[in-house]
Amino acid sequence: MLELPAPAKLNLFLHVTGRRDDGYHELQTCFQLLDHGDRIRLRRTESGGIRRLGGLPGLPPERDLVVRAAQRLQEATGCRLGAEIEVEKRLPAGAGLGGGSSDAATVLLGLDRLWGLGLSIEELARIGLELGADVPVFVRGRSAWGEGVGERLVPLPLPPRWYLVVTPEVAVSTAEIFAAPELTRNTPPITISDFLAGAGRNDCQPVVARRYPRIAELIDRLSQFAPARLTGTGASVFCAFDEAAAARAAQAALPPEWQAFVARGVAVSPLHLALGLAESV
Repeated sequence: MLELPAPAKLNLFLHVTGRRDDGYHELQTCFQLLDHGDRIRLRRTESGGIRRLGGLPGLPPERDLVVRAAQRLQEATGCRLGAEIEVEKRLPAGAGLGGGSSDAATVLLGLDRLWGLGLSIEELARIGLELGADVPVFVRGRSAWGEGVGERLVPLPLPPRWYLVVTPEVAVSTAEIFAAPELTRNTPPITISDFLAGAGRNDCQPVVARRYPRIAELIDRLSQFAPARLTGTGASVFCAFDEAAAARAAQAALPPEWQAFVARGVAVSPLHLALGLAESV
């Protein structure tokens, strides 16, 4: 049995630089991995079946990314072994924190180990991309600069930061935001140096704030502590701090019913550390 972390991510900025012929958007972003997330427990079975334990209530197993990841890994390798997958959800769904994608990546790396497949990180990332554009960054296990639909990744060491992340009880439709006529789709590309010097915004934030007033109010409320920004298409909003104490003090000032956590930004994924893959690419 393996018990492994499935860390969250933040999009420190998100530019929409164009729209492709297939309808997908060209993006630029920076993925910041966090030391907080879900937990996945994997048990190898000989039956060949994939059984999910726990997970999100109301989500059928056949639609769950952890089940789909295990099945796709079987298909790609011809493996006849099976698994039981127990998901301990700590991250809210649909929050822009990458919970489902991270869970899928943890399943791919964990079952590769349990099933003795010996696939490379590159091979696992290719399988992950079939499941979703955010899966490869979790498979590769590095905070990174991302382009394309988010799958072209360059590991990027980032200044140490602590993040206060707050998720309102609002469900944001990613498809709705990317289909919005008012979404800016021609932001000029920037360089990594531009970003490290302070450039970058979230092109989706004005659209989300206009359509979801509670998120707009949350951004305003958090901005009293530090500049607040939406991650992805939300609904989570975050602030960055240099010290953990400052982040926790801001959290303590929030209404107790708000869903919030403080986490440290990390260069290397806790998943890679748990599997002894800290030197892998």
